[in-house]
Amino acid sequence: MSEDDGFPRQRLRDLLSAQAFGATVRVLGLLPYRPRVALSGRFFAEVVAPLAGWRKRIRANLAIALPDLPAAEVERLVRAVPDNVGRTLAEIFSGPDFVARCRDLPLTGPGAALLEQRNAEGKGVVLVSGHFGNYDVFRGGLVGRGYRMGALYRPMDNRAFNTRYIAAIERIAKPLFPRNRRGMAQMMRFLQDGGMIGLAIDQYLSSGADLTFFGRKARTALSAADIALRYDVPLIPIFATRQPDGFSFVIEVEDPIPPATPEAMCQEFNDRLEARVRAHPGQWFWIHRRWKNL
Repeated sequence: MSEDDGFPRQRLRDLLSAQAFGATVRVLGLLPYRPRVALSGRFFAEVVAPLAGWRKRIRANLAIALPDLPAAEVERLVRAVPDNVGRTLAEIFSGPDFVARCRDLPLTGPGAALLEQRNAEGKGVVLVSGHFGNYDVFRGGLVGRGYRMGALYRPMDNRAFNTRYIAAIERIAKPLFPRNRRGMAQMMRFLQDGGMIGLAIDQYLSSGADLTFFGRKARTALSAADIALRYDVPLIPIFATRQPDGFSFVIEVEDPIPPATPEAMCQEFNDRLEARVRAHPGQWFWIHRRWKNL
């Protein structure tokens, strides 16, 4: 079948990969929660990662960011990173089982009191995070506490998978705002009305600013800082760190980033995220092309 037949090959590949993922989710869904999450992690580490070229990309990214890392640690991370990705996806697609485990997690860290105060007063906050640990844990945890929490997301290129993914993350918490003009306008109204919004800014953005991450240039979105400055609300980093058991998390709310230029504020976020990744390197998504400009 060719593109001349009116059914582009890429669309066919996307449809087949989405169907394969859907079948995997259904099979895993037959298992209890903990075996489901553990098996998904192992499947992504041993099957998906080599087929998708993730191992090569992880090694390349580690060579850029941590060139002096011992070879044994590189090989450990080549498996630990996709294991965390697989666990994260299984958790996100577990719906109520996952939300129940997020709902009662305590808010820790020096910024927790401010976040709780802003919620009690019905005032907005921009929460900024990255693809670290499980980035949907804090969203589920805050909504479970009654916080008005919305999030910006980038629609995926694979439309068939995107439909499944959006349905899954909507079961964790709503509202969600697509990264387009309409979605941004809706998110701004939500923030002005006292809602809290969450953004992840640790992926390469061609139109972003040339900031640094692990000492190398990494184009970074300035949107989180721009919004916080425009609407005079705190910019607060928040992370959910996976614990050694592989299933539980700690939600940590950091001190707000002091107002400055958007570049300075987002550079501070990059520095804070880097510190977390250095402490828990297996929990960041090294599968992303973070340094495309190098």
